[in-house]
Amino acid sequence: MKLLRVGAAGAEKPAALDAQGRIRDLSALVPDLTPDWLAPERLRALAAIDLEQLPLVDAGVRIGVPVAGIRQFIAIGLNYRKHAEESGLPLPAEPIVFTKAITSLSGANDDIVLPKGSEQTDWEIELAIVIGSTARSVAPADALGHVAGYCLANDVSERHWQIHRNGQWGKGKSFDSFGPVGPWLATTAAVPDPQVLDMELRVNGEVKQASNTSDMIFPVADIVSYLSQFMTLLPGDVIVTGTPAGVGLGMKPQQFLKKGDVVELRIDQLGTQTQRVV
Repeated sequence: MKLLRVGAAGAEKPAALDAQGRIRDLSALVPDLTPDWLAPERLRALAAIDLEQLPLVDAGVRIGVPVAGIRQFIAIGLNYRKHAEESGLPLPAEPIVFTKAITSLSGANDDIVLPKGSEQTDWEIELAIVIGSTARSVAPADALGHVAGYCLANDVSERHWQIHRNGQWGKGKSFDSFGPVGPWLATTAAVPDPQVLDMELRVNGEVKQASNTSDMIFPVADIVSYLSQFMTLLPGDVIVTGTPAGVGLGMKPQQFLKKGDVVELRIDQLGTQTQRVV
């Protein structure tokens, strides 16, 4: 199943994609897609709904973040082999963990707003995990059982703040609009294997990143298990899992986003995003 939230910012309502890819209004049955609706039994109930009986939503409607009430926005750095190579860094022995502010979350097609004075704002296509049930000290073999589903994400990054402002990555990752997630949450039933997904990012029509989640150093199950050893993962938590090679920082010469640029992203089964830089 593919779940989404549509409408003006702050006034989104729950929806789902039908078999023809049309948006159907769920609001008569579900108040909102909050973390409690990500529990396995509730997702099964949603999957049993005959979407053809629900009202259609205008295809041109704004698409918001697919889950309301997200409490933790966690990120994994340097998690693709070829990205580590382009960065000139050794493969990490353990996942590199940082956080993004939840205030950076934005809809899939919302504008990316350049911070004042920024000259090094970069793109990063990523697979996002959405937690469905509380995970605490879980084994890798059990980790995927705590996942509600997956989303497409752009871990937008201001490199000067990330690298040169005392080395704390979250500073360059947490500006407003730096966390587009969506357009939808594809449940694990729709994406049974998250390690076989093709992904691509373009800037102004030019391919910058093209890879597959099979290049991850730490796969999804290992990431969820690892994080759960030292923090409790809550329903609705979003974990972005690292970006492949092709970021602007790694290019020679380096390339960064500027006003008027258009960023387009896609991942198999997880839809597309289009963001204009303003």
